[in-house]
Amino acid sequence: QVQLVEQGGGLVEPGGSLRLSCVTSKSIYSLYAMNWYREAPGKQRELVAGITNRGSTNYTDSVKGRFTISRDTAKNTVYLHMNSLRPEYTAVYYCNAVTAIYSNDGTHLTDYWGQGTQVTVSS
Repeated sequence: QVQLVEQGGGLVEPGGSLRLSCVTSKSIYSLYAMNWYREAPGKQRELVAGITNRGSTNYTDSVKGRFTISRDTAKNTVYLHMNSLRPEYTAVYYCNAVTAIYSNDGTHLTDYWGQGTQVTVSS
């Protein structure tokens, strides 16, 4: 089991910035990957950014150049730095951790989720 605790959401004006944080109960190095997802009203949950246990990052196209995912391995914390925020980024943001079990049958991945934090971009 992996517990995730998110912080940092809130109300921000368009063009503003926020930093989300996610503390995991396990060492980041023991996890296959950590990701940030968001779910806007009436829309499916989508992957925003991810970071592997080796530190490789990936972003959805709409946030490239605006968002940065980073980590502090000593604190078992992953961050999502969000700049130049737009109203369409309003959503509940979820931290996700992925564990992997390797066997002769292949790799079994398991997802764990935080409780979500609301980000509202509005003037």
